[in-house]
Amino acid sequence: MTLNPPPVTIDEVQRAKELFRYIKIKCDESGEKGVFCLSGSQPFHLMQNVSESLSGRIGILELSGLSMRESCGDPFNRHFLPTLEYVAQRRKTGKKPENIWEVIHRGGYPELWNGQKEWSAFYADYVRTYVERDVRDLAAVQDLNAFRQLLIAAAARTGQVINYSAIASEIGKDVGTVKSWISILEASGIVYLLEPYTSGLLKRAIRSPKLYFRDTGLVCYLTRWLTAENLAYGAMSGPVFETFAVSEILKSFSNEGLDCRHFVSYYRGRDRKKVKEDGETRELEMEIDLIIEENGVLYPVEIKKSTQAKAIMASAFPVLDQVPGKTRGMGAVVCNCPDVGALRENVLQIPVWYI
Repeated sequence: MTLNPPPVTIDEVQRAKELFRYIKIKCDESGEKGVFCLSGSQPFHLMQNVSESLSGRIGILELSGLSMRESCGDPFNRHFLPTLEYVAQRRKTGKKPENIWEVIHRGGYPELWNGQKEWSAFYADYVRTYVERDVRDLAAVQDLNAFRQLLIAAAARTGQVINYSAIASEIGKDVGTVKSWISILEASGIVYLLEPYTSGLLKRAIRSPKLYFRDTGLVCYLTRWLTAENLAYGAMSGPVFETFAVSEILKSFSNEGLDCRHFVSYYRGRDRKKVKEDGETRELEMEIDLIIEENGVLYPVEIKKSTQAKAIMASAFPVLDQVPGKTRGMGAVVCNCPDVGALRENVLQIPVWYI
């Protein structure tokens, strides 16, 4: 403290946990804000030390990868809501990317946006460093090869309701080990587990979380989609597009200092709904990709990679009318459409770059 008087920035502070005791003493003595800025690349250990030593003395800011707004130099800083007010404000600064699939494929790590690092080399180094250093620090994982297989198996399932048994069968491990390793991925910020919306009246709802990778570039690397063009027309384009949209929405909350976990969920029912389209009867899953809850209002969001949205894509939204004490707000289909439009009286189509 004598050699480095505050304000002081300490990077990778989780590697020097003995400092937390002295930081706590200094904070209690001073009472001044902004004395220390602590950063680290291992959220699990960092938050463990913060909770034990600095509870009530520190503000927490999650730094995700670059959002699409940041990579485009867009100053807009409100979290996403599918409302007319949000759309009107977003229109003022929103910038349509020249190729949205290039943005999705590149991912959000800053080093990939300065043009000095080759894409495949960056992610190869990232995976190697994460598995061989961070995983060993987070848990006593002995079989690193099996953990790499888990990473690939999880990436291939991004945007899906998580099935631990299927992953366990694929990598040759028991379900308990898979659950433990998925929790490591979550704790280290690699994946996000989107919890289902819970309501006693939605009795047919699936209760398992959906798994999303936090970075679409990493998903593409692990599943071997090596160019944006191949991704755009490949079998993973839908799940990766959905993953990108969800990730951008989560970033819009965290970049505003809000904990996204208090705002977002999803819904999938066990029943299917019969609907008529173009004179034909079709069966659709009762699914809402994302539900944003704010001030007692539920905003349903469906995510599609298509360039043209249809009202039928929002057919599951009325299920939220069953939830007592809540109001269903404006819904949206987020997609690759060229501009905002009305699909129904209370459903909009919104371009993904409006997030």
